[in-house]
Amino acid sequence: MLQDILLTAAAAAGGAANNAEALNQMGFSHLIKAMVADPVEFLVSWAVFLMLVTMSFGSWWYTIVNAIKNTVISKRADTVVRTFWETPNAQDAIRFMEEQPANEPFSKIALDCAQAAAHHQRHEGSRLVDALNRSEFIDRALRQAVTRESARLENGMTWLATVGATAPFVGLLGTVWGIYGALIRIGATGQASIDAVAGPVGEALIMTALGLFVAIPAVLAYNAFNRSNRNTYAKFDTFAHDLHDFFATGSRVGDTSGKR
Repeated sequence: MLQDILLTAAAAAGGAANNAEALNQMGFSHLIKAMVADPVEFLVSWAVFLMLVTMSFGSWWYTIVNAIKNTVISKRADTVVRTFWETPNAQDAIRFMEEQPANEPFSKIALDCAQAAAHHQRHEGSRLVDALNRSEFIDRALRQAVTRESARLENGMTWLATVGATAPFVGLLGTVWGIYGALIRIGATGQASIDAVAGPVGEALIMTALGLFVAIPAVLAYNAFNRSNRNTYAKFDTFAHDLHDFFATGSRVGDTSGKR
């Protein structure tokens, strides 16, 4: 009786040790070894892995670049707009806008509007003036400028949205393929113990985790930039309307002095 109990305990301890060893195989290093061992799984798994790495790199790149760009634009927007309107002389205000960096959008909108007004004034009496009055010509220039600067703010947003929507499914592809390979190996060996299942299943689940790791930051970044861009678009619209009033009539709405 005592001998049977000892044998049973030894078998249980051995089984626990095997289970613990099998669970230790559910790691990234074992995933690499398994992909190298099977040529087909190697190609599919590495293709999925490299795709996720590329998605992640692109997402973080656009996240950092857009974060810096949006922060700079947001900090400078009020100063640029306020200085433009507070400058008494229109030529000095335009000169101030010309001194702004190339990536500052509000100054570029103002300069396009000023150039359109000057161009229309130089061609008074021509067919251009007959076809479009001053207000319409300036309005068209403003719409084009706002559209251009808005499109620049959208840089990288398509990539972030695509990664956020597809990265989980790319990871799931690696998971499904890994589980399929695991089932094929289990069927070929006839072993369904935990030491035969833990490793392949763990390898497959790593791909799902990688897909989520890539997708979640991309979704958060997309939502943050989308909100920031909407605020900037509203400022574009307000500034463009004020510019139109200024260059079309010579004064802002509510200004009865008529001074530029």
